[in-house]
Amino acid sequence: MTPKSIHEYPGDPARPAACILEVEEGSPADDAGFTPGCLITEVNGHILRDVLDWQWYSAEDEVELSYVDTEGDSGTVVLEREEGESWGITFDGAVFDGIRTCRNACVFCFMRQLPEDARGSLVLRDDDWRLSFLQGNFVTLTNLSDEDAQTIIERNISPLRVSLHAADPDVRRKMIGKHAPHGIAMLERLLEGGVRVHAQIVLCPGINDGNELKKTLAWAYTHPGIENVGIVPLGFTKHQTRFDKSYNESEDALAVVEAVEPFQRYALDERGYPWVYLADEFYCNAYPGDVLRHLPPASHYGDFSMFEDGIGIVRSQVMEWQDCSEEIEHLARVLDEEDARVYYVLGEAQRDCMAALFDESPLKGRLVALLVRNEHFGGNVDVTGLLCGGDVAHAIRGVSAHDFVVLPRIMFNADGYTLDDMTVDDIRDTAGIPVTVVSCSVPEYLKEIEELVTG
Repeated sequence: MTPKSIHEYPGDPARPAACILEVEEGSPADDAGFTPGCLITEVNGHILRDVLDWQWYSAEDEVELSYVDTEGDSGTVVLEREEGESWGITFDGAVFDGIRTCRNACVFCFMRQLPEDARGSLVLRDDDWRLSFLQGNFVTLTNLSDEDAQTIIERNISPLRVSLHAADPDVRRKMIGKHAPHGIAMLERLLEGGVRVHAQIVLCPGINDGNELKKTLAWAYTHPGIENVGIVPLGFTKHQTRFDKSYNESEDALAVVEAVEPFQRYALDERGYPWVYLADEFYCNAYPGDVLRHLPPASHYGDFSMFEDGIGIVRSQVMEWQDCSEEIEHLARVLDEEDARVYYVLGEAQRDCMAALFDESPLKGRLVALLVRNEHFGGNVDVTGLLCGGDVAHAIRGVSAHDFVVLPRIMFNADGYTLDDMTVDDIRDTAGIPVTVVSCSVPEYLKEIEELVTG
């Protein structure tokens, strides 16, 4: 029998059920006869909407599970476990009742700026508080129900990542739409209930920057539950007409840096950490050609918990590079001996970071940053992770057949596709030259490049 969808309950498709993906050998679930494809329909009489429900209702060392097996037979079984033992169940997904989608009309929404032929998964606009906690997604809370809020508070589900953008009601409504007041009211309720929050501000020129940014930061600082604030610049593509600038000009980016620094100094003095953090783009754009000298120190970023938001990535890369001085010198000798040149494909945002580090090292001329313009999305999209296969294939066509081309793994999703649905083989065939995928970690790709050249 084919395993059922996690959203399909026999006889009642609207009722959620959790589909088992894997069962650990020798676990209580294995001993009870559960196999991949079985559905868990209730735990101790409670319906499961998501993996958080599962964790909450199965916290004791004895549970009663209602199930439907892969043959369609239903039943109930009691499982027992030793203290600290896992039940041995991995589910197919984190939510069982469907992802809650966004009902806002955010002026800066990147998903609404994608080409019409973008695959469905790229334009799915989720706004699900559960994925905020489980996967680090940012949510607006505008679709949060009273029941959801009560659940979050009662179970102390923290921290959540919340899209703040602006504290002023009119500005916030202008940015995300008519449901903005509900979102801010829910944020206040969660904070009063002891929920901790990591807030994000997408900064848009002339809308929530300048004095509005200062007002928002001042408001957020008075709420101790807001543990930090990350500020990222507006990203826009050529597939929209609302925006034609962000903070790519030096004076615009520098103005943001200077506006935020007083808050960082005050927080550092009072709380012991900067509290508000700027995405790397602000520093790269504020100090073109000299960003490595103006980056905040590693201590500024603490445990680099905002890395996935583009905050601290450049500093992390610089640290890795500096820690690999012996490996760099070794690879330089290898490339000289092999008379080899390697082109590492990067987005244009890396011009003053990795490209500069390559050129200032013993690898100069041997390891070359091949900076690729993102024509597929256009606008101010220039980070490596958003590079598309078609643009890369076009950029590397002129590379000599005697040289090597490596592509960073971050360009590809888990299934091996770029954002324009090309595989590494597609890029190779289109460009007409061999290409190899390597890590984005400095020590790893230095080793991989050596193996490629000498292999």
